[in-house]
Amino acid sequence: MSYRLSLLDKSPIADGETASHALHRTLQLAQQAESWGYHRFWLAEHHNSDRLASPSPELLIAWIIGQTQHIRVGSGGVMLQHYSPYKVAENFNLLASLAPGRIDVGVGKAPGGLPLSTRALQLGVHLQEKGSFAEQLTLLDSWLHVPPVGDEEILRATPQPPRPANRFLLGASEESAKLAAELGWQLVFAAHHNGDPQLMEKVLNSYRQHSNGQRALVAVQVVVADSPAEADLLVDNLRVYHVSVKDGPSVNVGSVEQAERYVRQGGYSDYVIEPRTPSLLKGTAAQVHAKLDALHQHFGIEEFVIDTPVAEEQARVKSLELLATHRLVTA
Repeated sequence: MSYRLSLLDKSPIADGETASHALHRTLQLAQQAESWGYHRFWLAEHHNSDRLASPSPELLIAWIIGQTQHIRVGSGGVMLQHYSPYKVAENFNLLASLAPGRIDVGVGKAPGGLPLSTRALQLGVHLQEKGSFAEQLTLLDSWLHVPPVGDEEILRATPQPPRPANRFLLGASEESAKLAAELGWQLVFAAHHNGDPQLMEKVLNSYRQHSNGQRALVAVQVVVADSPAEADLLVDNLRVYHVSVKDGPSVNVGSVEQAERYVRQGGYSDYVIEPRTPSLLKGTAAQVHAKLDALHQHFGIEEFVIDTPVAEEQARVKSLELLATHRLVTA
């Protein structure tokens, strides 16, 4: 098999455990992922959640790179709309100075939470001055590049690392594909949020066309178990609800209650909440690898970022180990 596997971790908090336990589990998982042969270990950003313990990927990246040896560590992703692009560049230039050649900066357009946390994160920010997402990303890109030395009138995001962070844009649209290609960023197609094969084909082709043949990474939800029946049980309670808002942002959430909180907190009156089938690959390791290989063959995908939406510790670790070790045995 000629595709790489990488990991996205959200620091899920299982029933009856603390956030501290979940975060230490994230560190242990990064160390295990390194030993299993995963290429990257990325941390997600979610706010105001009692089910996920990672609102700040940068802090977790710093913690993890000091306790791993060679696995690449990054954000999947930083929600740029909330922050100064200059400060994000400083953070990732600092991380790349601490661990040259190991840091990835992944950036997303989503809010990473419901409207209450979005308003709190953007308190005091003049949204008109921030500009569009494309303008914010262009600024971030300019500060992640190492400028010529000598002109003290140039604003630099210091420290200047010997090897800048690798840059990734997370998205699921042709607009994201074109923006990533224009800036020379790698695209990560978010199939774990929207696995529609026709959309995937359009976006991946668009990115390949505009980037002179570069290949996008694809993020997928995967659950592996010893048997198909056991995998079915692990995802039995997994739900996705799409909230469409007229003249406003749409989101996917995990329950009707979250959907109702979203429209209530946003003050939306014209909206639709509809259940959707989760975009998920499940089964035994052999079955899941057969599906990954089919995607690899059809779309030319060279790297998958694995998101395993199981909070229970043993089942999640086992799923990721089965996926990795089966691949190593059969590669």
